[in-house]
Amino acid sequence: MADDVAVLAGGCFWCTEAVFNDVIGVSSVESGYTGGHVPDPNYKQVCGGDTGHAEAIMITYDPETISYGELLDIFFVVHDPSQLNRQGNDVGTQYRSAIFPQDSAQEEEAKQAKDRAQAQWNGAVVTTIEARSKWYPAEDDHQSYWEGQGQRNPYCIATIPPKLQKLRKSFQARVKSAGVGA
Repeated sequence: MADDVAVLAGGCFWCTEAVFNDVIGVSSVESGYTGGHVPDPNYKQVCGGDTGHAEAIMITYDPETISYGELLDIFFVVHDPSQLNRQGNDVGTQYRSAIFPQDSAQEEEAKQAKDRAQAQWNGAVVTTIEARSKWYPAEDDHQSYWEGQGQRNPYCIATIPPKLQKLRKSFQARVKSAGVGA
């Protein structure tokens, strides 16, 4: 079976990329922008909050190893889906919690995953399920950020290890590496 793609936005793409790069069955994670109205946006434009885009990740995964639903369950655990247009100190619609299904089957699974998350969060989940939108890869220096310069960035050092710890605690059988900084 061929690989599938999932597109998710859960705040800073450096942070979500680091988590999903460590999930068994994920072959690649690309940071980028989607859900906006400006063609070919760049990081500065998206961070300005006027393009309508979300910082997002495109996950390429093997559906025989991990399902789309399992990826969504991880997504809902490793970020805070109850915060509207923010994750921690990152504020604006570009940091919204959103799922961008690639087809009707993913849309139905996204609704089910959101319902599961709402049961855990007592109905406070504000994650949107948005229409598939044109994908724009982020600039090269934003790709594999944690593995490169991110481990020297104070923001990433404060934000990413707790997300990796949540991944390891809740989905131990789905993790590629044992160390928090890996």
